[in-house]
Amino acid sequence: MTGGDAKAGADGRPKGSGPRDRGDASLLTLLGLDPVEDAVYRLLVDRPESERGAFESLMDGTAVPALDSLVERGLASADRPDAEGTVRYRAASPVVALGPLLESRRSALHRVESLVGDLAERHRAAQLYGAGAPVEVLSGPAAIRRRLLTMQRQARTELCTLVPARHVPAVLSFEDNHEEVDAEMIERGVNVRSVVEREWLEDPHTASLLAHCVAQGQHISVTDKLPIKLAIVDRRVALLPLDPERETEPVALVVHRTGLLTAMVSLFEQHFEKGWRLNLAGERESAEDTVDPVDRQIVALLHVGLTDAAIARQLGMGHRTVQRRLRALMEEVGAATRFQLGWHAARAGWLPGGPDNSVEP
Repeated sequence: MTGGDAKAGADGRPKGSGPRDRGDASLLTLLGLDPVEDAVYRLLVDRPESERGAFESLMDGTAVPALDSLVERGLASADRPDAEGTVRYRAASPVVALGPLLESRRSALHRVESLVGDLAERHRAAQLYGAGAPVEVLSGPAAIRRRLLTMQRQARTELCTLVPARHVPAVLSFEDNHEEVDAEMIERGVNVRSVVEREWLEDPHTASLLAHCVAQGQHISVTDKLPIKLAIVDRRVALLPLDPERETEPVALVVHRTGLLTAMVSLFEQHFEKGWRLNLAGERESAEDTVDPVDRQIVALLHVGLTDAAIARQLGMGHRTVQRRLRALMEEVGAATRFQLGWHAARAGWLPGGPDNSVEP
């Protein structure tokens, strides 16, 4: 049936728009269509190749601008005028035409949902802080992650974190320090400092992530062990997850300015100072990265696969001397394994061919 045959029913509604349309008569307006565009698009879906006149007679002349708007937005198409100058219209596929609009609104709703959660956490924090409560209790990973993001966004001068390695699902992990939030803090001039356990460097993914953080401008110190996981913002509020190995719902404390917060700041500073710093390559920083030529030979021979005994024979020294030098080198560069020593040697340019022969951790 063409648009020229369209008729209105006795109730004034176009034929073909059955009871199923009554409950969702304006839902497409949620995707940005105005009510007339909504009605015209629905008619085109049911009646392709309709003419303008069919809609004008049904909608008191308001359909023509709506048709033009639908065509302009890609929600409908218009054929070329026929011999009589008549133009016929058809609706674009709802999946193709309305799908992107739906995804855009869904994404916007997710952002609004995140904002509502953020505002709720800020409201609760303000209420408790205004009441003088020194400590808040958060339950559940979602609430804890929301508070961490809120604290990061509110940071003005400094963010300090302790990040131990744990072999259980982490409530707060590197991935929770969302990259865009970290970058935004650095751009605002916030000084971001972290202390991480050496074990993080043994995983290629986290080692690469740490190097990326340093490249952004963060200051990272590495130590053997950390007692707790911790985040401190501006030395005025701290987030402390409790008992990460518990099997029930995770719990965290939000600590405001108290003696407990002062102790947490002191704990962070002690671990940050005693650790060794990462440079842009994810290696230990030192004022003068030099190594004895004999040690370079030992590492180079180790790199090509020689055993300690073979290296000792080739260099004319004792087996135990080679092992002692290797242990000293590992302690100097902060390597826990010979694999880490080889990685550092390659990245530092100790091996023949220089840094270009470096390997990934």
